[in-house]
Amino acid sequence: MKVTVDQDACTGSGQCVLSAPEVFDQRDSDGIVVLLNDGPDPRLHEKVREAARICPALAITLTRP
Repeated sequence: MKVTVDQDACTGSGQCVLSAPEVFDQRDSDGIVVLLNDGPDPRLHEKVREAARICPALAITLTRP
């Protein structure tokens, strides 16, 4: 799984961080998503899929490597 984020689309809701804190974080200054790991371990894939699904801005894209 390859993860990309669109920081310009992100609204800073933090749902991704709640779903997969091993993969996503937020900037302290404005809450915009920070990608910690663009190729997460398969054990985290379900959490990452959930984060992408619930992102209100659709700022998370998942693709095959």
